[in-house]
Amino acid sequence: MSLPPCPQCHSDLTYEDGALLICPECAHEWSPDAAPAGAEEARVWKDAFGNVLADGDSVTLVKDLKLKGSSAVIKVGTKVKNIRLVEGDHDIDCKIDGFGAMQLKSAFVRKS
Repeated sequence: MSLPPCPQCHSDLTYEDGALLICPECAHEWSPDAAPAGAEEARVWKDAFGNVLADGDSVTLVKDLKLKGSSAVIKVGTKVKNIRLVEGDHDIDCKIDGFGAMQLKSAFVRKS
């Protein structure tokens, strides 16, 4: 019986340990019943009220946000146009008039 290669580093040295498969080269562990890495579901971004966000949407801030390294504050109600969704903790790339390019968390905006 041939074991599948590691989905992360593609090493052929995988081995079974109980119900898991393990790669000794990168220490990745996975279940052989798990869906392949390419079959992941598309991520859905939601605003503070549960509305689904998409690239190009306009959003409004629901909380005052202090800018790191500055004394400036972006006030609640500030409208941000043409957002771009990205992976990561701060999942919105945008430009705010008077402040420039920055990243925001989707938890602090609502869809306009």
